[in-house]
Amino acid sequence: MNARTLLLAAALAGPALTALSPALATTAPTLTLAQQAQRAEVIVRATLGTPAEVKDGEVTYLAYPLTVTETIAGDATRLPQQGGKPALFVLKGVDGLPDLRAGLEVVALLYAARLDSPLVGFNQGLYAVTGGKVTAGDITDPVKLREALLSARGGK
Repeated sequence: MNARTLLLAAALAGPALTALSPALATTAPTLTLAQQAQRAEVIVRATLGTPAEVKDGEVTYLAYPLTVTETIAGDATRLPQQGGKPALFVLKGVDGLPDLRAGLEVVALLYAARLDSPLVGFNQGLYAVTGGKVTAGDITDPVKLREALLSARGGK
């Protein structure tokens, strides 16, 4: 099946799906921290750099280079690269992203592939570290967050 046929099938199925349940096409389930950790291919603590626009055919991404201070799980070299560094690539103009800005320190739970957003859990997998504190449910200590993530992954 070629891309044109897939697009046509999706366009035809879309109205039928939303007729059954209008929320079906617009919502995603909220994942627990443990579920996010299990789905993440790469988990890093990093600082976001200044984003650059990157074109891939007709698609434009904002690429935030990452200064990785710790790889918690996975292999950060599997992430897309920008300027010789691992980077967070997000589709330009995508709705519902967390606040991303240069200089922001984060714990990021990521898929390794370029997607509309590589953040696990429909943009849930990003935890800002501000003043040495993080907000992840009732966890405020980044070290405790690291321990919870590793525990959810079975220590891996």
